[in-house]
Amino acid sequence: MDIVWNEETKVKEIAAVIVEDNAAPKRVNRWLVLANVSVGTFMATLDGSIANVALPTIAEELQSPVHVVQWVLTSYLLTICALLPIMGKISDLLGRSRIYNFGFLIFTAGSALCGLSDTLALLIAARIVQAAGAACLMSNSQAIVAELFAGGGRGRALGIVGTVVSLGSLTGPAIGGILVGSLGWPSIFWINVPIGIAGMIAGWFILPRHSGKRAQEPFDFRGSVLFIVGIVAFLFTVSNGQDWGWSSPATWVLGLGALAVLGWFYLWEKKTRYPMLDFGLYRIRAFAFGNMAALLSFVALFCTNVMMPFYMQNVLHYSPEKTGYAMMLYPLTMAVIAPLSGWLSDKIGYIWLTTTGLAVNAAAFALLNTLTTQESVWTVGLHLALFGLGAGLFQSPNNSSVMEAVPRSKLGTAGGLNALVRNIGMVLGIALSVSLYSTRLYQSGTISGADPAADPQAVLSALHWVFWTAMAICLLALFFSSLRIRSKEPSAQN
Repeated sequence: MDIVWNEETKVKEIAAVIVEDNAAPKRVNRWLVLANVSVGTFMATLDGSIANVALPTIAEELQSPVHVVQWVLTSYLLTICALLPIMGKISDLLGRSRIYNFGFLIFTAGSALCGLSDTLALLIAARIVQAAGAACLMSNSQAIVAELFAGGGRGRALGIVGTVVSLGSLTGPAIGGILVGSLGWPSIFWINVPIGIAGMIAGWFILPRHSGKRAQEPFDFRGSVLFIVGIVAFLFTVSNGQDWGWSSPATWVLGLGALAVLGWFYLWEKKTRYPMLDFGLYRIRAFAFGNMAALLSFVALFCTNVMMPFYMQNVLHYSPEKTGYAMMLYPLTMAVIAPLSGWLSDKIGYIWLTTTGLAVNAAAFALLNTLTTQESVWTVGLHLALFGLGAGLFQSPNNSSVMEAVPRSKLGTAGGLNALVRNIGMVLGIALSVSLYSTRLYQSGTISGADPAADPQAVLSALHWVFWTAMAICLLALFFSSLRIRSKEPSAQN
């Protein structure tokens, strides 16, 4: 292992483990804990996408333009990205179960406030509260599961968590559409309240007790503020770069300012005694390359989430319902494969599963470029199912390898960073796919002089440009994942 812990650090690690073990109940039902964690994870990821279909209705009822109402989504995503590693660090200090259950409380309260909001400003503020709770849930779900299943079955358990993440992220629009159409837009938030209350009560009795290491380490407030400012500015720039223009002064000024703040954050974390984010974790090969492969994988996969509806509705002229049915084959396939690949990783290891999964995704992108302007819904759905197969093979073993590589006392930090990578990958994938698609489509219109969006061949050409790029990103992710073959490190948790 690349990290060499000094004697003082070793003593602290051992002491932290002893404190946590002594504080935990003697008997914990691991599967009940997994069920509780899955509920919180599903709610947190679901609310990242469930509001998409409600935006037109919210804009109409709250009398606000759609580009302003978009902040209902943006505020949630930016807050989660800003708080994930911070909540992970706090959970290592104060106890993972404590922060996770506190997340249930905040998320439920935020959901109720969203449902009660009668102005857009109140709704956005409530979404920020809700996202703070979601960050507590997301940053600790993997850490709690990884610790409880350290003795065996970790891959299978994390595979179930990965399935829940996929189902929450990809079924949001379908569930949201049903609720908005039947009960109105506040119902997409009110539905969280009884589930959140039940989850919080159950968690109080089910989750293991961890005391953390409060007496040993102060919290890094300066580093936290620098990270929040830097990452929010960076993701805000990436999200709006296409609208502003990538060469516009606003994009350059805010983008360079964000990078400068993040650079300052890095220098501060390297010199402070108790950093909020331990960059030493990235000297662990499995952690560093696993996170890089995951980031690139999510960038590539979210190109399909954004672009395939354009293909099905603008080229094939599918109805929204038909499009939704085809898109569902992706998460449903992953829901079957992810637990199986997690179980298999416990038996044979993660290397070949992760690399095979990324290879399948790369091949799936290549096959997307064979689709024409006349395809059946089953043909498109089977192409999307390949992504569910590849993602299911990759994500569970990859998460298991990343969480297994870090010291036990840093599982919360690692879990927060792992979730952060997922969310940043989503943002970058959306921005990249939209930018490539729009640029290629504009070039087609400039050459032909016609409206490119009305030309199926022009749309298809632009989509091919996106899919070839996504395939290249998948291959790059495969390269980083394969670097772990060179060195099999001993577990840092032993």
